[in-house]
Amino acid sequence: MPILSWLSRENDLKCANQTQYRLLEEQPKLSYGDKNTGNMLIQGDNLEALKALLPFYAGQVKCIYIDPPYNTGSAFEHYDDNLEHSTWLSIMYPRLELLRELLTEDGSIWISIDDDEGHYLKVICDEVFGRKNFITTVSWHRNYASANDAKTFAKVVDYVFVYQKSKFFKRNLLPRTDKQNVLYKYDSHDGKGLWRSDNLSVKTYSANYDYPIVNPNTRISFNPPKGRCWMTNSETVHKWIKEGRIFFGQNGNGAPQLKRYLKEVQEGIVPITYWSYDEVGHNDESRKELKTLFPEATTTLFSTPKPERLIHRILTLASSRDDLVLDSFLGSGTTAAVALKMGRRFIGIEMGEHAQTHCAVRLQKVIDGEQGGISESVNWKGGGGFRFFQLGEPVFDSEGRINEKIKFCQLAAHIWFYETKTPFNKPKKKTSPFLGVHNGTAYALLYNGILHDRRINGGNVLTTPILDIIINDASSAEYDLLVVYGEYSRIGEKRLKADKIVFKQIPYDLKLK
Repeated sequence: MPILSWLSRENDLKCANQTQYRLLEEQPKLSYGDKNTGNMLIQGDNLEALKALLPFYAGQVKCIYIDPPYNTGSAFEHYDDNLEHSTWLSIMYPRLELLRELLTEDGSIWISIDDDEGHYLKVICDEVFGRKNFITTVSWHRNYASANDAKTFAKVVDYVFVYQKSKFFKRNLLPRTDKQNVLYKYDSHDGKGLWRSDNLSVKTYSANYDYPIVNPNTRISFNPPKGRCWMTNSETVHKWIKEGRIFFGQNGNGAPQLKRYLKEVQEGIVPITYWSYDEVGHNDESRKELKTLFPEATTTLFSTPKPERLIHRILTLASSRDDLVLDSFLGSGTTAAVALKMGRRFIGIEMGEHAQTHCAVRLQKVIDGEQGGISESVNWKGGGGFRFFQLGEPVFDSEGRINEKIKFCQLAAHIWFYETKTPFNKPKKKTSPFLGVHNGTAYALLYNGILHDRRINGGNVLTTPILDIIINDASSAEYDLLVVYGEYSRIGEKRLKADKIVFKQIPYDLKLK
């Protein structure tokens, strides 16, 4: 597969792996509403924030939507959108790598972009997600009026690239609209409800489906149009005629047509790759939404905000209620606001002060029942909440020592992810060093006095009594090997080997980068 080359590519390929894990520190005064919803708003560099999320959320995010800077050469208030081409690619590549790791196996990522960087983004996305996992490019008609002063062409379309994590992704259908349902206007009063007539022939020809259909009212035979055939075999058509599913015109003497019943298609419609502004909104609509939320603002908050209806369409297709949604370029907070209103959980990441002044404030208004955007259409009345986090210090200091501020569960999550590449679930027993079992290997951590009064040197040293405690805590689990992390071990190598135990010394046997 062809790959894209740019000035700093070799370093950028290592960037995600070399980025340090940092602590996520909650700021309770900036959190709002119900803190137990699982919603997170994170202020900080999104590369470091994504790396910090991995031990807890790897493989847990169902839908990712991002609206990165388009690199158009203009200067945005909150984003540097005048980046050199290579710099833009160096920013995007490692972030896409980390975003992929956060997706569920049946998850998907949706990326807004225009044609300044879109073709280059497609190539690096093919590399990161796999070309076979490219689903489609959606064209969004973002402007309802074109610029008459354009020197060449007036740009009215942006794009949304859609990639799946794997073949297990399955998109949802769009709900049917009254405009679509109005076509179903006939009722035969047979208890099957409203229906419309549909073509009984198809263009994919099969000789087995090329036969005459006799109108039972007139005994006149009808063959399919030239080059076409009927959609099914003669036995099925005869059955449909008896069931009244074939329509021969108002007077009963016409060619056969199929009755399509509304109740059989109400589950939804298949999305297409062109989204008009009357369906999902436009840029001016999104600016008005922001102006309503922040009437005191005297300048444009963001140059290319997205309307809530656009994000609603994406989350409808890519997620279900209670699924986790992530936006690492949260901008004005639209994705998080729409996720709240649609009953999804969310993680939003923003770097600047507007994470507090705009994103958090907007979400507070949504929780309080704000009625703009999609609120009326989804019957939003308010509720929910979020926890506000800022990036803390690295897990390791510059000399490789574990940060003294890190707690047991935080280090346990990083060790678990380091060993298994899966997110860590807190142990049911809060005073146990036993972390769990993955693929036949059990893991335990001796750190930060986890054993309390039974500890030796802070509970971080593996001794025979402490090993007995770990084995007892793991007695209900099945495993072939036990890996124990701690400061050092007082048990000899011979016994460890005999009991199938591997001791790993922290921090030397742990590289959290």
